[in-house]
Amino acid sequence: METENLSDYTEISELIAENGGQGFDRCYQCGLCDVVCPWNLVRPFSIRKIVREATFGMTEVEEEEIWRCTTCGRCPQRCPRDVQQIESGVALRRIATEFKVFPAAVQPMRTARASLMSEGNPLGQKREDRAKWADGLSVKTFSEDMEILYFASCYLSYDPRLMSVAKATVKLLNQAGVSYGILGSKDSCCGESIRKTGDEDVFKSLAKQNIKSFIDAGVKKILVSSPHCYHTFKNEYPDFQVHFEVVHIAELLLDLVEQGRLELKGEYAKKVTYHDPCYLGRHNGIYEEPRSLLRNVPGLELSEMPDSRVDSLCCGGGGGRIWMETPKEERFSYLRMEQAEGVGAEVLATSCPYCITMFEEARLSMDPKTAPVVKDITEILQEVSKPTGM
Repeated sequence: METENLSDYTEISELIAENGGQGFDRCYQCGLCDVVCPWNLVRPFSIRKIVREATFGMTEVEEEEIWRCTTCGRCPQRCPRDVQQIESGVALRRIATEFKVFPAAVQPMRTARASLMSEGNPLGQKREDRAKWADGLSVKTFSEDMEILYFASCYLSYDPRLMSVAKATVKLLNQAGVSYGILGSKDSCCGESIRKTGDEDVFKSLAKQNIKSFIDAGVKKILVSSPHCYHTFKNEYPDFQVHFEVVHIAELLLDLVEQGRLELKGEYAKKVTYHDPCYLGRHNGIYEEPRSLLRNVPGLELSEMPDSRVDSLCCGGGGGRIWMETPKEERFSYLRMEQAEGVGAEVLATSCPYCITMFEEARLSMDPKTAPVVKDITEILQEVSKPTGM
């Protein structure tokens, strides 16, 4: 089938429905989605227009517009008609993927796809190197007698900046006496981002690989650092008839602090602001645990940015955008860093590898004397939880 044939109303409507999109025909064009969409802070963009065009079979799947959505979750919360913008938008991407029609900005995603298929990660790194970050940290391979599998995610396993987050995490777990292990090279990417870019086949392949590894190892409880992994394991893997207990690191660490198993001894005398990742906050309702952790840190002063909790400003990395080309002037991460600087924060804390990646890049364009330092919450806690004498 040629792509120009997709302009037929009946055909594109059927294709959207077949690919998981069910709500475009409910839209009555109120425009609330466009009002809250972060794209309109940096350039004109209308999800309402895409919905309207798709309803009447006019959407051009080769255009970049259908790839802009970061799946941040703001518009579904405001929509009075349950249009399901994310699901329907992903359905359009699946159609484009089926016919291999991609604009230039999306081409880096194809490189990530190839690496996912061959090595189980989107970063072009070797599968056998997935656990190298843990060298020298007394991290054991998961066995069935352990309580928790720690799934470090692709970015924490391979990215030099984010390896420090994985290392801080296991140091905290070791200090608290948590029974955990890792699977290392047996892990594959959770598949969340490639699914959001429309490649359902690769997502299913990755999911099945992980599920087999988890079941073979006797995994029942999974600890994650990435909200994207959290969302996928908790909300999407059950479609494969498996149900693992999934815990985000912020939830576990708060529990350990409250139990007295993790003692915060040092002082962190800095002004900190917290950024809610879309897939931890809006998509999964975890807002208070990270803040409670930070409030438990001696000396730390916590302040809020203008857009926080349910209204948090997206970093721009979701929906597969972490792999796509975005001009600097169109990156939400720059606006977020300015907000953090505006409240006088010395540190911008968050709990998502995509957010950290986007913010670290934005920080390079700021005055290093005033730009907030970007930290994962585990890095802050690890600094103040060292036993006396270390």
